[in-house]
Amino acid sequence: RVQLAESGGGSVQAGGSLRLSCAASGLTGSRHCMGWYRQAPGQEREGVASIYTGGGDGSTVYTDSVKGRFTISLNDAKNTVYLQMDRLSPEDTAVYYCATVPRSCVPLRYDHFFDTWGHGTQVTVSS
Repeated sequence: RVQLAESGGGSVQAGGSLRLSCAASGLTGSRHCMGWYRQAPGQEREGVASIYTGGGDGSTVYTDSVKGRFTISLNDAKNTVYLQMDRLSPEDTAVYYCATVPRSCVPLRYDHFFDTWGHGTQVTVSS
């Protein structure tokens, strides 16, 4: 079965950077949507970014609040997804989760579309 393991969370001051990784095991086939979501205390889960391992133009999507600051990418084997987070602000504080599903991506608001989730990694940004 598919398993996801996030790493790279931590504490950083505002303006700093972190790079999250999500290693996937048990993937079958070469076409998956891989996404990053986050949930802050008392708030609903929010889609951050997604990427389609099948590639092609427009295969990455970002929520508006992270555009220009966060970058989602894949390793060459397409079994690890990264989230490079720059210019972090306290509003980015949350538990970050990666997720995957064996098909092309849909809009980030459809989080129920993903069938496998990691356990999450905490990101804390202090002012």
